[in-house]
Amino acid sequence: MRMNNKINKMIISAMMMAVGFILPFFTGQIPEVGSMLLPMHIPVFLCGLICGWRYGLVIGAALPILRSIVFGMPIMFPMAISMAFELAAYGMIAGFLYNHSKWKCIKSLYKSLILAMIAGRFVWGIIQGILLGIGGNAFTWKMFLSGTLMGSIPGIIVQLLFIPAIMVALDKTKIVPFSKMHKNSGERKDGVES
Repeated sequence: MRMNNKINKMIISAMMMAVGFILPFFTGQIPEVGSMLLPMHIPVFLCGLICGWRYGLVIGAALPILRSIVFGMPIMFPMAISMAFELAAYGMIAGFLYNHSKWKCIKSLYKSLILAMIAGRFVWGIIQGILLGIGGNAFTWKMFLSGTLMGSIPGIIVQLLFIPAIMVALDKTKIVPFSKMHKNSGERKDGVES
């Protein structure tokens, strides 16, 4: 049973990697739209939430680097490298928080997503600052704000709408148990002991 679970997680992770390769093509014709909608973020968040933090970390770190090598976008230095750290943080933090929350419900999903988004953007800012510093350029507070918040508000909204909707749909199809009880708890979601 455990091997089946591991194989399922590997298959889902590979599917999320493929989705992360394909989604940017829909927005890639207009780079401004792609940078606003953040299409690679969605499969990384989903991978962390569905498969766990380790898978989210690996897919998040690998996706921008591999996409840069294969398609030349995002540009390797500094974009793909800083995105690799950012997406790895998203997948890891969202997956860890959600899978360790007492109840797998909409509230814990949003809490996990929002905290991962905040932490991932700080990770991006730190790595971007280091990489630009190596290149002899300064990374200002204004650059951080425009890169993490101002230009990405539409993408944040899309993520906060679509990711929970996808998780609820997967729960209804029984592919992913969205509202199951916590591993260590003998209580159901409604608080009644089983």
